[in-house]
Amino acid sequence: MRVAENPEAQVVDVGNRLDVGTVAEVRPRLHEAVDTGQGDLIVDLSGLEMIDATGLGVLVGTHRRAAAAGRRLILRRVPPRVMRVLAVTRLNRVLTVELPVGAVA
Repeated sequence: MRVAENPEAQVVDVGNRLDVGTVAEVRPRLHEAVDTGQGDLIVDLSGLEMIDATGLGVLVGTHRRAAAAGRRLILRRVPPRVMRVLAVTRLNRVLTVELPVGAVA
């Protein structure tokens, strides 16, 4: 997991898996990013190949933590497979998903 910071946002890359096997490592890092940063917390999902209910729970929990800190959690570069999971679970209505520039009409 990588974290890049600038004054307006932090970008966090969660890697290729966000599931029961990885959340013990990812959750504290996301929480630390929320607690220590400022501006938007952007979670780059471009490399994400696998997400399960536990991973979705981490995203929702991080979203709530960010909101309580007066910040926004934004999902960036969401792969189509992950976007379908967000749509089926209706989390695309709760979490902010950044649309690609070409997708805006």
